[in-house]
Amino acid sequence: MDLLFLSRRIFLGDGSQDDATLQGGIIVDTEGIIRKILRTPQEVNTHLYNTESEAVYDFGDLVLMPGLIDTNVHINEPGRKDWEGFVTATKSAAAGGFTTIIDRPTNACPTTISVSALKAKTSTARGKIYIDVGFWGGLVPGNRDQLQPLLAAGVMGLQCSLCNAAPPVGKEEFAAITESELKEAINLVDNEADVVLAFHAELPVLKEISASADSSPKCYSTFLTTRPHAMEVNAIKLISQLAIQNVRHRFHILNLSSAMCLPLLKDAQQKGAQLTTETCPHYLSLSAEEIPECGTEYKTWPPIREKANQAALWQELRTNGKGAEAEAEAGVISIISSDHSPATPGARCLTYGKGRGNFLQAWPGINSLQLSLPVTWTGSNEREKCLTLADIHRLMCLEPAQLCGLSSFKGRISEGYDADFCIWNPDEEFTVAAEDLLASNKATPYNKRRLKGVVHATVVRGLHVYQQYEGFGQPLGKVLLRKSRNKVVKFVRM
Repeated sequence: MDLLFLSRRIFLGDGSQDDATLQGGIIVDTEGIIRKILRTPQEVNTHLYNTESEAVYDFGDLVLMPGLIDTNVHINEPGRKDWEGFVTATKSAAAGGFTTIIDRPTNACPTTISVSALKAKTSTARGKIYIDVGFWGGLVPGNRDQLQPLLAAGVMGLQCSLCNAAPPVGKEEFAAITESELKEAINLVDNEADVVLAFHAELPVLKEISASADSSPKCYSTFLTTRPHAMEVNAIKLISQLAIQNVRHRFHILNLSSAMCLPLLKDAQQKGAQLTTETCPHYLSLSAEEIPECGTEYKTWPPIREKANQAALWQELRTNGKGAEAEAEAGVISIISSDHSPATPGARCLTYGKGRGNFLQAWPGINSLQLSLPVTWTGSNEREKCLTLADIHRLMCLEPAQLCGLSSFKGRISEGYDADFCIWNPDEEFTVAAEDLLASNKATPYNKRRLKGVVHATVVRGLHVYQQYEGFGQPLGKVLLRKSRNKVVKFVRM
């Protein structure tokens, strides 16, 4: 028997409503697929009168929109489960309204740079995940023989870094790739259909910048000077050049911090490059000026920069106009993702002792997956609602689905799509309590902040995986693997 989901504020995200919501219902079949959309109260009443549903879920005045998708999450299992594991990461995601996340290849042990490592990931994930999870494959020096097998095995794309990973991961586990190695990799996958090459875009400057001898490692400005805008600018110059030279291929910039890169990205797009970019909630909401001494929970790569840097990032997020006009006016940043990367207090230099609060030694990563939606929505409201509900959908649902090739069954509420829903109250406020976060490690720069936007429920393929005050259902999330046959890309719901 079918399920029926009701709300007086349904946002379909199918292009038919702009920013408007409708009062109606969504009929979901026993496979978790949307069978029909009821667009008026009259259609709902007629359906209820004529048809018996297995269950009816009425969310009243809460917004019911497509489930959020995060393309940039570090799940460190196997190997570093104490940093973040599949159970805790997917619970965090579900509590934040996310129904699909894509795992980065960098911090597990082994890193996802081979088919055997991917199989270790997927076998560990099954039976533990509360939402759907896909995987990036790693591109590092020396794994050229694994690139095509990884793509054939189902990764969403290949991710590399232009700088070595931070200790304890380091270059031994996930080394930086050089320009020549990158060009060779592009040639190797030249015949693969719709491959995405994703980048952590920081390129070390020619002369390494070190903190001055008289500066304190417990002061954020000391760390910030070691990762200047130039690292991102130089990386974007290289990637843009490659994207312009290889217009058949898709290039994607992960966690962009520096607004100085925006003109370079725009120029590459205007020259025909298939180049997309994402930024993160922490770059939109936090600034270097507010980071306290010893506040290593704020440290990440690329770094959180000065407040003046934020305005340009926000400007690039909003699309004005409609249809072809909107395309012309769209900013170069098309996705907001978390870059969620918690670590143990020791790695974060948050334990008591001589090393506490050392920005130069602390692991770089922000614990934010559960809070991405309210942090972004709060920031928008502080800027006189810079973003609309349609913008949130585009940046956190639609574009992420398109990047990873999921847009044929995820990212919108439409007949034949997965019944993935985020149910939330955009007007309700709450105060962040670190102990309430579901990540393996609780330290977060948002602790005690007042945020707007509360997730009440998350539904994956018609199943309630999270309900506020009631907790979680069963871990029934699925591993998403991409299958390619005869250059036709298909995704299988496994």
